[in-house]
Amino acid sequence: MVTSTEAVMEWGDYATWYRVTGDLEAATPLVILHGGPGMAHDYLDSLTRLADSGRAVIHYDQVGCGNSSHHPDADPSMWTVELFVEELTRLLATLGIDQSGYHLLGQSWGGMLAAEFAVLQPGGLRSLILSNSPASIPTWTAEARRLRLDLPDEVRDTLDRHEAAGTIDDPEYLAAAQVFYDRHVCRVVPNPEEVQRSTEQFTQDPTVYLTMNGPTEFHCIGTIKDWTIEDRVHAISVPTLLLTGAYDEATELTNRPFAENIPDVRWTVFPESSHMPFVEEPEAYDAAVLGFLDEVDHAVR
Repeated sequence: MVTSTEAVMEWGDYATWYRVTGDLEAATPLVILHGGPGMAHDYLDSLTRLADSGRAVIHYDQVGCGNSSHHPDADPSMWTVELFVEELTRLLATLGIDQSGYHLLGQSWGGMLAAEFAVLQPGGLRSLILSNSPASIPTWTAEARRLRLDLPDEVRDTLDRHEAAGTIDDPEYLAAAQVFYDRHVCRVVPNPEEVQRSTEQFTQDPTVYLTMNGPTEFHCIGTIKDWTIEDRVHAISVPTLLLTGAYDEATELTNRPFAENIPDVRWTVFPESSHMPFVEEPEAYDAAVLGFLDEVDHAVR
């Protein structure tokens, strides 16, 4: 039976919760970066199953959400990409794997963060998995507008009306947004219990998400609204796997800069999935991830 251990990394005014499932010494471990920003690790909990393959799987909650320290009254300028890159750097050192080797799997915003980290070419990074992640928020926003055009007229009108009025916390707006989510975020309805846990935690403290992203997945008006890594992805020097769903809000166009500019890259699209293929098509997702990791580890030996 694979066992898990939990701990907290204290750094300055912050505390980062993390969990290690499996043996860090058995094989090159996999570190998982959750999305949001600020959605907590829970919706990715099912990926602990990857530890059955013999490699450790590490989840953590980025500062500001989940089991890590919350800072709802902090100056909004605190929430930066650089803060989360520093947190990841410190976590890898705390685990003692920053030089010995690790793989990164970042989902959605977690993939954006993982890409930001990878372009720095850290010595211990063995491979990168970008799961359902865009290379540019302006492109993501444009694609979200395109996907919105396919929603029923009454849903689109409701979204437009409340966004114009600034009443984005109105239940009518939230219900309309859910129509988009059911198509392009998670097509397993009702959502699995672990996905619901992340949603509930986000509802209790949406500070990071509202500051950096904005009110919804398709109305990005926060501090990352102009973020892009398109002009830097050529600096990613490790084997990279792109994972997307056919109905994903992280569309083909948002991923094309990764596919065209990372030197060593391959791309898997899950035909029945949207933004969460790890719960929508879990067996195919696991096969893609583990096959890639085994390939990379074999090449390193």
